[in-house]
Amino acid sequence: MRRGLSALALLACVTLARAAAAADQAALAINTAIDGPALTFDWPALEIGVGSYEAGPTGLTIVRFKNRAAVAVDVRGGGPGTVNTDILRLAYASSFIDAIVFAGGSSYGEEAITAVATGLKDIGARSAAWHDIALVPGAIIFDLGDRRLNDVYPDKRLAQAALRARRPGVFPLGAQGAGRMAMQGGYFGCQAHSGQGGAFRQIGATKLAAFVVVNAYGAITDRAGKLVRCQRAPGWGALDSVSALLQHLPDSAKPDWRAASVDAGLTRNTTVSLVVTSQKLPPAQLQRLAVQVHTSMARAIQPFSTAFDGDTLFAASTQETDNAELSPLTLGVVAGELMWDAVLASVPPEPSVAPPALIAVPPERLAGFVGTYTVGSLGRITVRVVDLRLTVEAIGKTPVYEFEVGKPRAVLPVSDREFVVDGRYHTRIAFVTDAAGKATGTVVNPGRWEQRGERIAD
Repeated sequence: MRRGLSALALLACVTLARAAAAADQAALAINTAIDGPALTFDWPALEIGVGSYEAGPTGLTIVRFKNRAAVAVDVRGGGPGTVNTDILRLAYASSFIDAIVFAGGSSYGEEAITAVATGLKDIGARSAAWHDIALVPGAIIFDLGDRRLNDVYPDKRLAQAALRARRPGVFPLGAQGAGRMAMQGGYFGCQAHSGQGGAFRQIGATKLAAFVVVNAYGAITDRAGKLVRCQRAPGWGALDSVSALLQHLPDSAKPDWRAASVDAGLTRNTTVSLVVTSQKLPPAQLQRLAVQVHTSMARAIQPFSTAFDGDTLFAASTQETDNAELSPLTLGVVAGELMWDAVLASVPPEPSVAPPALIAVPPERLAGFVGTYTVGSLGRITVRVVDLRLTVEAIGKTPVYEFEVGKPRAVLPVSDREFVVDGRYHTRIAFVTDAAGKATGTVVNPGRWEQRGERIAD
């Protein structure tokens, strides 16, 4: 009994220590580099800044209007998180918005939005004069909870670093910026990584860009109606149409549903987006552009704007050009198609979910992995050997992906230190070892979205 109490006390001390460390983000490394594909375009009036804390991972994206812009907003879904959107609903005709900011971290990430405004003042781009106060609206996505098992969020320090690192004409795609830990398709159980997307087009003198961070409860859908990325349920067989899944609701949203006519954990979600044009538009037409494009997005994401989404779309005009040959109606239609392109561009490369060939691991090697580990700052797992097989279970109150609390799950070896769950999501766990072969830490889902942890002393 004493040993049990001692272990619990030790776990509590480690938990408190890691929570205190997580609360202080000053030591986190800032990344403002482009770490993947990017959309490039010729539009000097727009500057893009991105930043991430890879320890999350989480991040933010800034679209700066070099000479300010007129902006309208359309907010939908049951859980929006926005800053400074009320002033956009007053239909002022002047251009007074400096930037739009998208951030992870849920409501904690709202700090990053306001920090861009103070950052513009600090670098001398704006002042304390009434007509020169920096004004920066923005919106956040939920990328916390069981997605990354820590509470790192985009803060003032990260936001102002991203502002200083902004670039004209380059928008990073996929798992970068605010899309660093975005996901989509949770309604059908897809739990697939998404990110941020962008698209650009010029029609005569009119420039048009669409930017989006897809963190949707619905699934990204291509123009043929097919699922773009999903960790599929075994019972789906060859089914790949979103409409077929929708036709069989509510049964098709259940993980054990089987598609008879052909050979889907709750997550919180939001899609935040921005459409920008150089075309001069009065407030009413700019607001209509926001509504029209936002409505069109229900084709690219299905279902869209659910009770668990906080979808927000900003429509901006840099008021640079007149183009009598391009009507506001056609501009809205083109912008809707461009936004669909941006949604499709948000999907990042992801490793195959099919488990590789299995290998045999000697019993003495397996014994070196036995122990209790942290995963991020919020998760805990216990690793044991049962009948010459490694088992993993979550402890405490927080599941760790496919490792549930109080339910040991066998994992299959794919190398002498990496194992995989033979389940829908193929959760992987790798061990960091010392010279003697004893594990000192873990990496869950090694790669772009990994969560690292440490061994808790025996």
